[in-house]
Amino acid sequence: MEGQGLMCGIAGIVGSSLPDRRVIARMTELLHHRGPDGSGLWHCAQAHLGHARLSILDLSSAGQQPMLAGQLVLTYNGEIYNFRQLRQQLEGPFRSETDSEVVLHAFQKFGADCVNQFNGMFAFAIWDQEKKELFAARDRLGIKPLYYRPLEDGIAFASEVAPLLEIGRPELNRGALADYLTYGYVPTPKTAWQGIYKLPAAHTLHYRDGQLSIRRYWQPQTSEEIVDPAAAAAETEALLKLAIEEHTLADVPVGLFLSSGLDSSAILALGPANALTFTLGQTDRHRDEAGPARELARHLGSTHHESKASAPNLAEAVTEMVSVFGEPFGDSAALSVWLLSRFVRQHVKVALSGEGGDEVFCGYRWYGSAMTRPASPLSALLAKLAPTMSRFGRSQQRRSLRGLERYAAFLGVFTPRQTRYLLGPWLRADLEEEDRLWHFRRYWRDELPLHQRLQWADMHTYLPDGLLTKVDRASMAWSLEVRPPLLDYRLVELALRFDRSLQRDPESDRGKVILRSLLEPRLPPGHLALPKRGFNLPIARWIRKQPEIWKAATGRLQRHGVIRRSGPLRLNNEQTWALLILDGWLARNESGYR
Repeated sequence: MEGQGLMCGIAGIVGSSLPDRRVIARMTELLHHRGPDGSGLWHCAQAHLGHARLSILDLSSAGQQPMLAGQLVLTYNGEIYNFRQLRQQLEGPFRSETDSEVVLHAFQKFGADCVNQFNGMFAFAIWDQEKKELFAARDRLGIKPLYYRPLEDGIAFASEVAPLLEIGRPELNRGALADYLTYGYVPTPKTAWQGIYKLPAAHTLHYRDGQLSIRRYWQPQTSEEIVDPAAAAAETEALLKLAIEEHTLADVPVGLFLSSGLDSSAILALGPANALTFTLGQTDRHRDEAGPARELARHLGSTHHESKASAPNLAEAVTEMVSVFGEPFGDSAALSVWLLSRFVRQHVKVALSGEGGDEVFCGYRWYGSAMTRPASPLSALLAKLAPTMSRFGRSQQRRSLRGLERYAAFLGVFTPRQTRYLLGPWLRADLEEEDRLWHFRRYWRDELPLHQRLQWADMHTYLPDGLLTKVDRASMAWSLEVRPPLLDYRLVELALRFDRSLQRDPESDRGKVILRSLLEPRLPPGHLALPKRGFNLPIARWIRKQPEIWKAATGRLQRHGVIRRSGPLRLNNEQTWALLILDGWLARNESGYR
């Protein structure tokens, strides 16, 4: 039998006084979509652990979780790609061929430092019955989620926020909801609920005798020591091929989310032959990547599958996304990933995606002239004169800013000025003195060259809280495991050592210099010249066909003081979607909102 990987749901409560066992059973049941192939519960006087299992590799009863080894009990969600190599360094005894058991024995040997041995994506918790200690950890880039909730005499944790509400519903966190209008997501460590938190990426959690400690275990180094293009290309190609090979290990077929973009193209071009590829087409021609993806699949010889995203019932779509994410999440591409995952899950249980390529190889437009262009005094004047919430006003606000503030204006769903204007009295209470850019600011390192400063900020904010949250929730809603080989931590460490000239071409204002050099001879002629298309949906156009939904949502938001009463809101797709989601989430979670 091959080794076992598990994309699952985990939950637990530990402490001196535990609720009825039915609580952990309900918590685990709420994670059924993350692991529909089986579930397990484990109890003792000081701990209740739960596990919902999605089987990816051959399973036996020996792989059942929660899993025990001596006094240790594990509940684990993840894939450790180097678990076979690690197993050779561990004493055992081993009763299965699972990576879960390797995690347990690695903890026995290395303690908290075991996380430094793992190459993969993971979130897990280990209860030590003898020491009455809980140890939990999340992978380096934040691919897999972990939430926790300190209790009066203990702590609870889960893969998603909903199970933690089974212990009792706390008050809403209005500061976090105000943050949502800045970032388009609730930034780590906050959640939309008071007293419930996200464990940050690359951190461990330790709880014993009422004492909780959170520690960072991985912090990649930044330098510009690699300047030779040939050496950089050779090392990148070798690492990419290795990462893709490791990410495709499974005893079930593995697919690939294929767009016309460079990142998924790289995985297909450098990965194994005879791949299974999947594309979601769009009804808007300028957004549709189906044609180029189809041509790419034909050129590289994959078995290609294609589906089309038609205009949904917006009210139903909002309700579904609110349920899937548990907190307000304002990226409309989440609906695209959800639709694509539903289609892909009809064929495979595992799919690769190109998430992380823009952060690793400086692909976003804000890595180029968008950030380096000097602030314009004329734009500053026009920003004051133009309607604050208009598209023209937003554009001028961006152009009038510099540094961190301009970065926030690009990354945020609303610019800082728009957020201040938009917040109603219900969200403004006690928030006047708060720094709305606190999340970006704490990862903004002025001592770094600009491209690395942006990489660092993206990798700690937008990547884990935005992109990876989107893919995890939208895919796991359909019990589909998605693996991002471009976020292999070794590749990240390599790219953070590249000179800017290896990341961004100043003449064309295009990023991914090394990746382009590797792929140009492998891709169809002209493929690299295709314009970058997002995965976002034409929400504003759909709203024009269902205007009653928008009118009702903004009416409720204004009536309850969430946003201020003002003139017509002339918003773009993402801003429109963000407010629809906030309204839908409040209708579900705030008593009296309707």
